[in-house]
Amino acid sequence: MMSFFRHTEEKTAITTMPASSQRITVEVCIDSVESAIAAIRGGADRLELCGNLGLGGGTTPSLGLFRAVREETPDGIPIMVMIRPRTGDFLYTDAEFRIMREDVKAFKEAGADGVVLGILQKDGKIDLARTKLLAEEAAPMQVCFHRAIDMTSQDILTAHLDISSIPQVTRILTSGQAPSAPEPAALPKLRTLLRNASRMPASAKVLVGSGINAQTVGPLLAELLPCGLREVHLSAGEWIPSGMEFRREKMGMGLGGELEWALWRTSEEKVRAVRELVDKAWLEFVEREKVE
Repeated sequence: MMSFFRHTEEKTAITTMPASSQRITVEVCIDSVESAIAAIRGGADRLELCGNLGLGGGTTPSLGLFRAVREETPDGIPIMVMIRPRTGDFLYTDAEFRIMREDVKAFKEAGADGVVLGILQKDGKIDLARTKLLAEEAAPMQVCFHRAIDMTSQDILTAHLDISSIPQVTRILTSGQAPSAPEPAALPKLRTLLRNASRMPASAKVLVGSGINAQTVGPLLAELLPCGLREVHLSAGEWIPSGMEFRREKMGMGLGGELEWALWRTSEEKVRAVRELVDKAWLEFVEREKVE
């Protein structure tokens, strides 16, 4: 398959952008080649690759999808692969856990940069034993503990400390244990979490996500950049009409209504809007820090 980026000058433009350490990292979750291209063109620094992203938060993608996205992704843009055998909660059976271990092995062999996972016990606490096994299996890949941390019965600081006890875990993805990160209920937890993580260099980094878009990212950054926020996560996704012309009436595969004839896609424009706002906020923050 001919790569869009490997055969255009645009690849050069993207890969010569400043390193993520010199700006806020923007991670975009995607579940198709088309969305990967849109996210990269919009300015994504890192991709989270899922399957079925529009349905229940995403599941483990196929190896075929990973390889196709890898082919289209310029060098220097990491691909983090979701390891989630089904939608729903994060309490997994022994059979499901075995599947997760096999998937970690498979994507490691296939050349993924990292994996995204999360496991809870039935009492809602972080399942450290199983998380540790998967993280060790994944090494030396990056490991992100996803928003299962927002579903835990533990407070977020305790959960972060527990996860950070596993040295192979690179970062956590959280909305501050609220439905979305920009909500007033989430901000005090995120401020405290980011400050704590900044004081503990060996702890898992904090990636803030859920509800981030061009309308919410500015106020969020104003609140959290001074606390140490350096990474944001978004989908920038939307349902678009399918090109299918024939549509059998009263038939569907489970989504219902017009969604039976729709595709979940990342919007290049939505990613770019966030990218521009994030870069502007970062430069202003750096200048203020120099003055102070």
